[in-house]
Amino acid sequence: MRRTAPILIVVIGLAALILNFWPNLTLPVFGDPAGGSRKVETKLGLDLQGGLRAEYRALPVEGKAPGPGDMATIRDIIERRVNSTGVAEPIVQTQGSDRVVIELPGAVDTDAIRKLVGTTGRLDFVPLPADKYGNQASPGPQQAVAGRPLPTQETPLFSGDQIASANPGTDDQGRRAVAFSLKDQGAKLFADYTSKHVGEYFAIVLDGTVVSAPVIQSAITGGSGIITGGGTRGFSVSEMNNLITVLRYGSLPFPIQELSVTNISATLGEQFLQQTLRAGAIGIGLVLLFMLIYYRLPGLIAASALIYYAFVVLAIFRLIPVTLTLAGIAGFVLSVGMAVDANILIFERTKEELRLGKSLTAAIEAGFTRAWNSILDSNVSSLITAGILFWFGSSTIRGFALVLIIGVVTSMFTAITVTRTILRFVVKQDAVRRAWLFGVTEEEFLSRPVGGRARAGEVRGRV
Repeated sequence: MRRTAPILIVVIGLAALILNFWPNLTLPVFGDPAGGSRKVETKLGLDLQGGLRAEYRALPVEGKAPGPGDMATIRDIIERRVNSTGVAEPIVQTQGSDRVVIELPGAVDTDAIRKLVGTTGRLDFVPLPADKYGNQASPGPQQAVAGRPLPTQETPLFSGDQIASANPGTDDQGRRAVAFSLKDQGAKLFADYTSKHVGEYFAIVLDGTVVSAPVIQSAITGGSGIITGGGTRGFSVSEMNNLITVLRYGSLPFPIQELSVTNISATLGEQFLQQTLRAGAIGIGLVLLFMLIYYRLPGLIAASALIYYAFVVLAIFRLIPVTLTLAGIAGFVLSVGMAVDANILIFERTKEELRLGKSLTAAIEAGFTRAWNSILDSNVSSLITAGILFWFGSSTIRGFALVLIIGVVTSMFTAITVTRTILRFVVKQDAVRRAWLFGVTEEEFLSRPVGGRARAGEVRGRV
């Protein structure tokens, strides 16, 4: 571990610098079979940069108005749809008896929001009769065109409630598509129909609009298939993800009507953001100053490790990406304090070991080793609390918890690995072997146990 630690620290540091400062850096989109990419950038929340606010009204169906349970279902489905697109920390809430209000940080594409949120989500698999639509060899008088309604009213074979799963895929030409699998009833109906109508057209219709109208090339008996986009390029990344989201999270129990979609400014404002960042910088600066004055050389090394920590955490935020809100910034500052706390435990234990007569190198190793249990226990308890907040909290609370989890895990790495590796290198230099650099007296720094035995009171074993 001693040999690999410096290499690991350098590699992680270089990766953090690239993620933070490389201009126009893009990374491949995870799960996109066609190789899409996204720009690496720092995302700010609605309170810091503004975004979109959309308001919808749930409409009654056959004289039945939506109840509180129906509105809660609509809210949950919309929130899951929005979360799946990468718009982090959306605010989705119900108002009154039939309204849903959605606030999306950093979102600017109103058309994309309309297509995703306003879609009821009814997917139908519709057979197209050969006498109207023809077949592969001889097209009929009617045509099913992607992006348009069917020209005639046809009875669906089954609906989207028979879909068991939906995932990104590709067609035979390598274009983006949606791969799906069917439940037992849908698989049986699909197998029976495709076995008898090879060469005919079959439409996949979402909310009355044709998504795809492929030719049945062969009997589909395995209960799975793909949905291809219209045109020569297939689906775009957003179209593919939106369709997958609708299929995964189901239909809305009531249709919704758009009332407004507007851009909103930052709720806190640019000036408040600058004040918050300035306050955080002053607080962290005072912590570093305290470490330098009280712990001297180890404090200087800890301050360097904290700067390294800040770059690594910011890189992780940009890589995931994490949307930073005021609550997230508070979580980051809190994790800095926890990282300093770990260093204080280590350095105080190192002083105790020096006063017990150990050599500088042995005292430092014992300080890290014997403080580790306390550091681990405190950080694990913090991770458990943050995990509960993440899984059961609201969107804003989850953002705070995620930032705190990333900060705590990274702080453990910097406090134990980075600080320890730098100290191991520094204490080998004769110029730094001075008592005042480690906050002890010359007598404490130069004392040794007599006859190789530990002084009375020296702690044995791990605590």
